[in-house]
Amino acid sequence: MTLMLRLYAAAMQAFHAIAPNLLWHRAARNKEDPARLNERLGIAGKPRPEGPLIWLHGVSVGESLSALPVINQLLNDHPDLHILVTTATTTSAEILSQRLPERAVHQYAPLDTPQAVTKFLDHWHPDLAVFIESDLWPNLLKGLDQRGITRLLISARITAKTHQGWQNIRRSMQSLLKGFALILPQDSGSDQRLIDMLGAEAEQMGPLANLKTIGAPLPDDAQKREALEALFAGRTVILAASTHPTEEAYIATALDDILRQTGALLIIAPRHPVRAEAIRLDLEALGFRVAQRSKLGSKLDSPTTETHIYLADTLGELGVFFRLADMVIMAGSFSEKIGGHNPLEAARLGKAVITGPDLYNWDAVYQQMFDAGAAFRVGGRQELGFLAQGLIDNPAALLDAHRIAQALAQREAGTLDTVMAHLKPFLPGNAPTPDDKSHEAADAA
Repeated sequence: MTLMLRLYAAAMQAFHAIAPNLLWHRAARNKEDPARLNERLGIAGKPRPEGPLIWLHGVSVGESLSALPVINQLLNDHPDLHILVTTATTTSAEILSQRLPERAVHQYAPLDTPQAVTKFLDHWHPDLAVFIESDLWPNLLKGLDQRGITRLLISARITAKTHQGWQNIRRSMQSLLKGFALILPQDSGSDQRLIDMLGAEAEQMGPLANLKTIGAPLPDDAQKREALEALFAGRTVILAASTHPTEEAYIATALDDILRQTGALLIIAPRHPVRAEAIRLDLEALGFRVAQRSKLGSKLDSPTTETHIYLADTLGELGVFFRLADMVIMAGSFSEKIGGHNPLEAARLGKAVITGPDLYNWDAVYQQMFDAGAAFRVGGRQELGFLAQGLIDNPAALLDAHRIAQALAQREAGTLDTVMAHLKPFLPGNAPTPDDKSHEAADAA
């Protein structure tokens, strides 16, 4: 263990004493679940199920949802298996509560203090730990190693910025990365950066496998969708999906003429619905008439032909809104430091997407879509309005783009097979025991 990692462990051990107070402050700002703060301190909220347990960790919504096809496949193939999924955000917890299958349980990830990690691992003691993308915590990884628990890193995503930052703590990061028995990089850039960190003998590196390119279409609710279709009948529906602060007003004003002059309806589905009241106030201050889905029972919030914007401030209904949309704008790309959101969620449902300039989290996927003609990138507000109007005026071109998007999404189906084949040797019952490893070493000698 390097000096840097020892200093980090000592600092985090001291931090544990003030962690509860900090968690309460975060809960007051809706950044933690006040009823489940103990989970962040490593205290389990549920009993460990009997039998083999695989732990999958992804920091937020995108990572955890991208793992759902793997989770479903594992549980289908292994009837005695249970899965623990950890994340760090309240939104991911709420969505997973609706999407996780039986024999899969969600918990909040423990803080990376030695005390929290010890309690977490002593309770759950997984047979295998699988990390998704790049949320790596030194004390957590050390705790797994001390218990002899195999750890894997799949759909690994290492940006150029992260790789550059690692150079300042290169030896420490090398020691952490070399502890993974298998690494499946998300893209060629991540592959090269990881090989650079690990050195020439990067034996644990596997093929490219981006979990975000696989997955079933988002769920539908036919009854809700048909009711909304009746309300929106005859109107062009534009969906702005997974918006962040400033994007709602940005997109709405870019489409101002379309909304006021053509009768089109803009559905805004914020990434974090807790912001709905503030979003509504901002939009109404700009002169837009807004109806809010969570208040549908109110006369004021039943959309009419006079409604410009329908604020979809609910969770778990994005599949409904994608299906309703004539045109999709993927947000998280018009404000800094978000890096875009998964365009394949729309593509799987036969929808091309319009996106802004900030896409660093999804460069590889978007580039395929741009090259195929399944996505359109705009550089500013005026360009967004101009493109949207052009697609409304040329519906045949938009339908062609929709068909291309769906075909491209279907081409990625083989990724799940690749991931499952590489996971198989490490699954409980398949992984070599310490005795097996010693025999292999003796045979090699």
